[in-house]
Order: sequence, then structure tokens, then C-alpha cells
Amino acid sequence: MRQSDDLARLLTRHEGRRTHPYLDTTGRLTIGVERNLTDRGLAGDEIDLLLANDIALARSICGDQFGAAFHAASTARQQALISMAFNLGGPRLAGFVRFRAAVMQGDWQAAAEALDSRWATQTGRRATDIAAMLRSGGA
Repeated sequence: MRQSDDLARLLTRHEGRRTHPYLDTTGRLTIGVERNLTDRGLAGDEIDLLLANDIALARSICGDQFGAAFHAASTARQQALISMAFNLGGPRLAGFVRFRAAVMQGDWQAAAEALDSRWATQTGRRATDIAAMLRSGGA
């Protein structure tokens, strides 16, 4: 294990460590410790890890923004809210003031009115699916 840790430190020192994509000296899209996204991309398990982390973040955003109303909602409604948080992120979701108020009051019909937004126009089918899940409480 120590040898592996030493190698990781050496490579990080040589290559650097970046949290955001950048173009390397040859013009290839790169991230992390010189991960060449242009040629190599991501493996399935790496995609799954990123997805799991992003779902956890979206779930946390929902807990923060909707509190007890989120935790009391049906699984389908929680999933719909998580999908919105996943797509919008916390700051943009917080901008849906009337939507958030409706969720907090358990007014799922009014909450589904998120369809009257630029987000709904941009996301199309996703917004329609989410609205249906919010209204019905089922999948």
C-alpha cells in the first residue's frame, strides 16, 4: 500500500491536480491528475461514482431547501425533487420561491406549476415527467 501511496504522490507532484477540466499542453481535455478525457474518457465505475456523489449532493440540497416536507414526501416526489436539484443545483433551485413554498405546504398541484418556467422550456420532457410525479405522488 505504501508503494502505491508514494506513486500517487509522485504522479500528483509531476502532473498536478485540477478539480476542473482544462486543456493540456497538447490541447486534450484533461481533469484530475492528468486524466485525458479526450482520448480515454471515463470508465463505467467512474461514471457511477460521479453519479452517486452527485445524487448525494442533490439529496442534501433537497433536505436543506425543503426540510421535513422533503422527508415526508413519497419516494416518487422525493425523486422528482432530487432530479430538479440534480439538474439545477442549489442556488438555481432556491430561485423557485413559489415552487418551494408549495412543496413546504404539501401543495403538490401548485408545486407542479414549475412547468411555468424557463427551466421547463429548456428541459422539456424532464419537466413534464417531474410535474407528473409531483402531482400523482407515484412513479
